[in-house]
Amino acid sequence: MAFDSSAVSRLAHLARIGVDEKTASSLGSELEHILAMVDQLREADVAGVAPMAHPLELTQRMRPDEVTESPERDSYQENAPRVQDGVYVVPKVLGG
Repeated sequence: MAFDSSAVSRLAHLARIGVDEKTASSLGSELEHILAMVDQLREADVAGVAPMAHPLELTQRMRPDEVTESPERDSYQENAPRVQDGVYVVPKVLGG
């Protein structure tokens, strides 16, 4: 497919990007090269190839899920103005 400067200008308008006339002529040939590469990719035989999320088979190293801090809720709640049944009591914010 040939891209002349008017076709490039139309595409630029649809994409909402500003392209001047000088740049439009060079972009036409670049777009032709891109589409030629896409055509080459379409010719590749991908039968039996499963889609991949990432080209490398990597696994995430995970650390053990171990508790490293002791619960100190009681000592924190000693400084709270009001606590009831292990939770902080605060003034009502929303009317209703």
